[in-house]
Amino acid sequence: MKKVIEIEDLCCKKCAERVERKLLLLEGVEGAKANFKKGVVFVETDLPDEALSTCVTDAGFTVKSIHPRKGIFG
Repeated sequence: MKKVIEIEDLCCKKCAERVERKLLLLEGVEGAKANFKKGVVFVETDLPDEALSTCVTDAGFTVKSIHPRKGIFG
């Protein structure tokens, strides 16, 4: 499942890379791509939202929300 994690204080490329690396270390995360300009990370995983939130918090950031990623066809 593809998910979007909105992060409150994702301010630069280095921060985005840190979150990506941390998420990719989790067993069950197949992909992670952060966009610091939009303050989001796109993740492909079947892990529960709580595990993702804990991982991002451990990396030093605050999670605003986590929701499924919708494609252009809904």
